[in-house]
Amino acid sequence: MATNLQTIGFDADDTLWHNERFFKLTQEHFAELLKDHADTTDLDARLLAAERRNIGHYGFGVKGFVLSMIETAIEVTEGRVPGTVISQIMLAGQDMLAHPIELLPHVEETIEALAPAHHLVLITKGDLLHQERKLAQSGLGNWFDAVQIVSDKTPDTYARIFADTPGGPEGAMMVGNSMKSDVLPAIEVGAWGVHVPHELVWGLELAEAPDHARFVDLPDLGGLPGLVSRIREGG
Repeated sequence: MATNLQTIGFDADDTLWHNERFFKLTQEHFAELLKDHADTTDLDARLLAAERRNIGHYGFGVKGFVLSMIETAIEVTEGRVPGTVISQIMLAGQDMLAHPIELLPHVEETIEALAPAHHLVLITKGDLLHQERKLAQSGLGNWFDAVQIVSDKTPDTYARIFADTPGGPEGAMMVGNSMKSDVLPAIEVGAWGVHVPHELVWGLELAEAPDHARFVDLPDLGGLPGLVSRIREGG
């Protein structure tokens, strides 16, 4: 039986363009700045704990990451972190915000192939201004029928977004690199969840793959048009 798949949602960071690599490089620089106060393993664990604590305060994105680094620096130095280190952390954050966009493989041709026959929605979380800038620089903005920059990706988020799209949740698909944010909550509301892994995954986005008929794992975005065709044809 054919499936009424009409809407395709796309995650942005590390699905359409590189993002986590810049966090990793900055975190390595952070470890170098504080190497006299904590080893890398301990520092990484403390930073991840700070990020987990602070999501509710600062949200997702570079700004929250920078504030969590500053908090961690104060913690591991017992309040004695030099002002020069704080300054370098802030400069590193500014560099992240200004970094040029680099699209991942198969993105442009996949979006172009799917856009004519589907309602495309970009669904991303993070800082509003930064995400808008990245979308503008990507050159992909005109392909999307809607853009949703959200504070978090929960089942309620997807239920709200897909309720206003053609086909509703059951006629929707969410595509992204995060099992926790892009796949599991979308499946929970009745949509398809397509996981396209990225080589780097933030620790707070890790989750187990579901055993579900509407879950698909693809090696890259190049296979998405074929998958969509098979689903629509009921194959």
